[in-house]
Amino acid sequence: MDLGCRHRVSLRFTSLPKSRESRPRRGRLNSGTVSERTLIKNLAASADGPISVSGWVETVRDQKKVQFVVLRDESGAVQLVHPRAFEEDGSAAPDALADTISALTVGSFLTATGELKHDERVKLGGVEIKLDALDVASVAADIPIAADSGIDKRMDWRFIDLRRPEQNLIARVQSTFEHALRSYWIENDFVEIHTPKLMASASESKAELFEVDYFEGKAYLSQSPQFFKQMAQPAGFGKIFEVGPAFRADPSFTSRHATEFTSVDAEFSWIDSHEDVMTLHENLIVAGFTAIKEKHGEAIKALFDVEVTVPTTPFPRIPLAEAKRIVAERGYEVPRADDDMDPEGERQIAAYALETYGHEFVFLTDYASSIRPFYHMRHDDDPSLTKSYDLIFNGVEISTGAQREHRIDVLTAQAKDKGLDPEELDFYLDFFRYGVPPHGGFGMGLSRVIMLLLHQANLREVTYLFRGPTRLLP
Repeated sequence: MDLGCRHRVSLRFTSLPKSRESRPRRGRLNSGTVSERTLIKNLAASADGPISVSGWVETVRDQKKVQFVVLRDESGAVQLVHPRAFEEDGSAAPDALADTISALTVGSFLTATGELKHDERVKLGGVEIKLDALDVASVAADIPIAADSGIDKRMDWRFIDLRRPEQNLIARVQSTFEHALRSYWIENDFVEIHTPKLMASASESKAELFEVDYFEGKAYLSQSPQFFKQMAQPAGFGKIFEVGPAFRADPSFTSRHATEFTSVDAEFSWIDSHEDVMTLHENLIVAGFTAIKEKHGEAIKALFDVEVTVPTTPFPRIPLAEAKRIVAERGYEVPRADDDMDPEGERQIAAYALETYGHEFVFLTDYASSIRPFYHMRHDDDPSLTKSYDLIFNGVEISTGAQREHRIDVLTAQAKDKGLDPEELDFYLDFFRYGVPPHGGFGMGLSRVIMLLLHQANLREVTYLFRGPTRLLP
């Protein structure tokens, strides 16, 4: 039989023991038989005896007297064992199962049934399965990448690259983080909204807009839910959040930029200053990191050699001007004194926060109004500064937050001060003409948080399917 074909191959060589067949079944195999599938992570807690597992072939060791197959599923890996059959004279006996194992290709998906045995000598989980039967659901061609392949090649074959245990864990860590954030928001009476991603005009910089045809006119992909999450404040929602896609037409090829990313946003009413926003932000981070450490801490240590640290509150807060002085004293001058902190400056101030406060996070506050959007509220005693912040984590900015300007006359004046035409912002300014409470919020890049938490060097490693200036596939 040709196991190199792309059609489904179903091979079964022995029936299940009666004790197994009499047990309740669930989960129908492609072959038409019915069996109970056990996740590999649960084998250690399972009793010795009949068992069925499904996954893909990771390695095959085809030895003269015994064959070994390492099978991996979404939860872990297990060793399958099949002693070869021999005649009394020592010659090889007919053994269809052995022939099937010899023909297995790495990456093939199959179901294995056999006898589970606990054996502490087995390095892979302390258990192994002595094979009774194999049901090959899908045969794999030669895998075109390896674990040490370059990142661009692995991105070309991302659906295979994602089979690595590290990638599986990254996805689970992200799920746990998002769930923890949502739980915190819901428990604190926030409302989840889903803002449109097709917009009639820019929400932030026109230079970073993707323009798309929209019937007889043009539309733009949303760079941020900023305007729409603010719209929920005059609507009386009070506290809202969203986790959704955002798009930036930014031709950057750095390790931390993407043209499509997942933005974590929150906005809420009746705040006194941006300090309230920072307090919410740090509480969310603590909730998320606590959940990650409890659920995945050991696995993260094993696969990434990273100890998850749950940060203490409050996070350090340093005004931007002071942060630049500190960085200068460390021997690095930010190129433009009136500009934002650059990447090296972020690394330096993060190192300072770790050395001084023992903290991986630091808020940089009080950004100049000249480099902040028109809707950021300015200090009453110094209009050159805004009530805003950036959150730095392990040397990289992951978020921007602020108190918003809610007074229509001041907001209009600030827009003009930025050279913007209020008429072009009319739909946005309407939000503030009919009553709106003091409010503020933040936007945070999800993948950046996960990248920095796991000490990965590139955003591509922690993004399910990365999109950048030269990548639209797969």
